[in-house]
Amino acid sequence: MNTGNYVLILHTHLPWVLHHGKSPHGVDWLNEAVAECYIPLLNVFNDLIAEGISPNVTLDISPVLCEQLEHPDFKKIFIDYCDEKIAAAQKDKIEFTSRGYDAHHIWLTQFWEEWFKERKKEFIDKYDMSIIKGLKKLQDDGHIEVMTCGATHGYFPMLGFDRSVNLQVKAAVENYKKHFGRTPRGTWLPECAYRPAYEWQSYIPVAPFNEKKLRAGVEQIIALHGIKYFVTDENLLLRSVPLGKFTDKDNGVFVPVNSPSFHHTPWNFDKSSLRLYEASSGVETKYGTAAAFVRHQDISMQVWSGEVGYPGQPDYLDFHKKHVDSGLRYWRVTDTKADMMYKTLYHTDWTFDKIDLQTNHFIHHIENTLNYYNNITGMFGTLCTPFDTELFGHWWFEGPLFIKSLLKGLHNSPYTKAATAWEQYNKINPTEVIKLPEGSWGEGNSHEVWSNEDNNWTWEAIYNNELRLSKIYETNSIPDLGALQRRILTQALRELMLLHSSDWQFLIYTRSAQDYAEQRFLYHHSDFNKLCDFFEKYADKSEMETNDELYLHESEERNSIFPELNPEWWAEPFS
Repeated sequence: MNTGNYVLILHTHLPWVLHHGKSPHGVDWLNEAVAECYIPLLNVFNDLIAEGISPNVTLDISPVLCEQLEHPDFKKIFIDYCDEKIAAAQKDKIEFTSRGYDAHHIWLTQFWEEWFKERKKEFIDKYDMSIIKGLKKLQDDGHIEVMTCGATHGYFPMLGFDRSVNLQVKAAVENYKKHFGRTPRGTWLPECAYRPAYEWQSYIPVAPFNEKKLRAGVEQIIALHGIKYFVTDENLLLRSVPLGKFTDKDNGVFVPVNSPSFHHTPWNFDKSSLRLYEASSGVETKYGTAAAFVRHQDISMQVWSGEVGYPGQPDYLDFHKKHVDSGLRYWRVTDTKADMMYKTLYHTDWTFDKIDLQTNHFIHHIENTLNYYNNITGMFGTLCTPFDTELFGHWWFEGPLFIKSLLKGLHNSPYTKAATAWEQYNKINPTEVIKLPEGSWGEGNSHEVWSNEDNNWTWEAIYNNELRLSKIYETNSIPDLGALQRRILTQALRELMLLHSSDWQFLIYTRSAQDYAEQRFLYHHSDFNKLCDFFEKYADKSEMETNDELYLHESEERNSIFPELNPEWWAEPFS
């Protein structure tokens, strides 16, 4: 008896790094993700299909990542990266042999040489140098669901204007259509950050944002663009408030909880992470609702935690210890608390039985959780575990094999199956409506990671830039702009969107690449303001001075994201 479905969601995102450095921070982040995560996962999905198993996994791809993966420059960059790693492994082999290293240590250099040769070959021959085409085919054939995400991963609850949130969603939808040939059904809210409609004010004293003003709920803006569902954290659900229930299949007739007729309507607000609810900012559901897939915290941590979760298994490849010259990894976890000097050599054949044991354990927990919920409620459950895609292959080298084993096991389970988010949404057809509190999936479910004493200066710059752009829109008729003015304004919008990326605040907070994040933020801030200066300087002209034209051209080449971007998209969602 099938008592519920398992929904695996993978969040796939990297900030714009093309033309902004290589290593340790820059385009090698993208190279590593493609080699270690995206190609191995595509291989897993296609291998399963060849065995007669549809993966039924849901992924979101941020538009900023789509643009990088499909950029013509990236193809050669990735091939060169693989060649560099192949050469590094060959060099390590010579070095290790000459120094009398352990035979297995030398064998591992051959392992990496062949591993990168395979990834290069698959990229060129199997996937035609396009990760996006590989994903599109899987979706077109009905095997996976691809969602979208905020265009440049802007942190929605803290952006100064609703029109900035609207731009992130509008640009995401248009970019998705370009790459996948259809409209997205679901979205990943960057950092799972959500804010309902209320009289909002900024945390920092930048006028007029520090004065209370009614803002639209995030669910209202995504619903305006036809998006049906998003992902949120369990804690937000537990702090939610029941609002009422739709009583028709089209979610057009809403009955509030305080209505006399409500108590004659079957309902169940048990606030379980195994439920799907429609989220709304209030009882005025006509402004838009969207279903919330909720992360099951306890089961997710079995995979998420590097210390007590599966990735910390002693025989798995250690992420942190790398050979100083080649950057290749030759050691196993050994002990999550051990100093780097005590790490022992990695053995590829020691991992397979561990993956089998862990996937059996994971499936057992999924089945028991859904069976128990069905037994006590009689309801068909939804167990959702969202993860960053880079966990599988990059941080946890064996992760793609874990997913393959997991999906094969679920295929044979008598109690639960893997389902895409869209498949599960249609099966459940959620009708009960809740109001979620503001929050994220960050520490304490607050905005603290993205707004604190170390990075609040970025928000001051963002608000001042949004205000400057707003004044341009107030004093100009955008549809009547000349070709040069539109070109300048469009590039200014690109710079603002790249400035909005939540990655900069995150990297500053974690100090993992603080200097790089601060530098990138200031570059986009400078470019934005320089372009606004150009807009004012050339308000009634059709040509630019040579140096200014060169600056604009270089900006367009360096940050060539979203060629389809339209200045009219920066507009109030409800006006």
